[in-house]
Amino acid sequence: MATKSSRSKSPSKSPGTFESLNPATGEVVGVFPLTTKDEVDEAVARAKSAAQRWANLSFRARNIALRDWASILTRDMNEAAELIHRETGKPLSDATLEVALAIEHIGWAGKFAPKVLARQSRPAGLLMFNMQAQVQRVPFGVVGVIGPWNYPIFTPVGSIAYALAAGNAVVFKPSEFTPAIGAFLEESWKRIAPFKDVFTVLTGDSKTGAALTESAVDKISFTGSTRTAKKVAASCAERMIPVVLECGGKDAVLVDRDADIKKAAEMTLWHAMSNAGQSCIGAERVYVHRQVADQFKNEIVARARELQPGFGEGAKYGPATMPAQLKVIKSHIDDAVSKGGTFLLGGKDAIKGGYVEPVILADVPEDSLAVTEETFGPTLVINTVSDMDEAVDLANATSYGLGAAVWSKKNGKRIATLLQCGMVSINSAFSFAAIGAVPFGGVKDSGYGRIHGAEGLLEFTYPRTVVKRRFRIPLEFTTFERSERADKILVRLVRLMHKRKIR
Repeated sequence: MATKSSRSKSPSKSPGTFESLNPATGEVVGVFPLTTKDEVDEAVARAKSAAQRWANLSFRARNIALRDWASILTRDMNEAAELIHRETGKPLSDATLEVALAIEHIGWAGKFAPKVLARQSRPAGLLMFNMQAQVQRVPFGVVGVIGPWNYPIFTPVGSIAYALAAGNAVVFKPSEFTPAIGAFLEESWKRIAPFKDVFTVLTGDSKTGAALTESAVDKISFTGSTRTAKKVAASCAERMIPVVLECGGKDAVLVDRDADIKKAAEMTLWHAMSNAGQSCIGAERVYVHRQVADQFKNEIVARARELQPGFGEGAKYGPATMPAQLKVIKSHIDDAVSKGGTFLLGGKDAIKGGYVEPVILADVPEDSLAVTEETFGPTLVINTVSDMDEAVDLANATSYGLGAAVWSKKNGKRIATLLQCGMVSINSAFSFAAIGAVPFGGVKDSGYGRIHGAEGLLEFTYPRTVVKRRFRIPLEFTTFERSERADKILVRLVRLMHKRKIR
């Protein structure tokens, strides 16, 4: 798929290719094809042929393939992490964690698909007591997956593995910023694939992604910005193709007065600053109870002072993978300060080259860009509230609804139930992303549909109802030959089952 990359000598770029660059060093990680629309259509056509063979395999056979894939990725974990490290600039430790979580999801999807997607018998009811009713889960066929650059293996695998386990073929278009890890995934799959074209990777730019949404795929799973997600949804709507949209967030952290403040500060800092803040489920807003606000601020600022961005040993997070995001980060910082926010850490000069030093702001007005729009950088807004009811109201006052975190020893579950989002961590951060059994996704501008868990497996199938007559009865309701006696019995049965005295 890709031209082989090398640290010492990079392959040359041609008009039909593009380079993947290390954002920290400028090194060429590899040179990859710009897949054309015709090539996309050809790949999808091949996947269509493979999809039926793959769907006809037993759950056990598909699980064996996924299990073996997970085994190969486990063996080559260091190589995969190194590629992610070089393509995104994130620390090698974080890249390794990402690969590990992706492997966990591959294993979970293959193992639990038989249970989640098994055929189900359903009661036919008294009116149709002579019928046998069954619901089958049917794979769509070919699922097109468009992945992001911030978590270039973990996030797309949440669609790829679950779609494959459900019996679909997959065509994956990785981000143009991280094509090498996408190509790595395809090569590793080929080593255990029972036949060709079940999982295909197509590298390219936004035109390649658009071509995939316009191709003959049967479903699209997209991760990216809300703005692009709307374009993807509109494109798919032209052909009535269903979509899964995992978009941005403006996740809030709510810190109650009974929280473990040291632990809340420690994990909220990681929640906000890890991966240089480039996480859709990253913490961007904190609402802390006034009784513990000063303690929390002091604790998190003290910890944040120790953070060092960089690419080498000891760096806690890397550069902005996508350079254009630096302008967004700067505009949010400037807007927050111009509207009355104050720096607890950092300043307007926090952006240095491709890196952003930690920025923590306090008392930022709720109409500031730093509060209303996704920043996607190592910045954090901390605002003080009088109680958790106010915190909930402010947390919900956003167009996004992806994730959230609640810190409270006694009230965590109650607060969590009031939040308008798809996922909540209580006294932890990011924990839901690492659990294979639970769904991942958001509401409002954060998208719709789910990956991970049983819901993620169901997402890549559609229900087919099959009803069969077990035996004949004298009364037939669904015929033009229906008798007057049948009508009377029908009315009598309905009254018997459903008529009640209403006060």
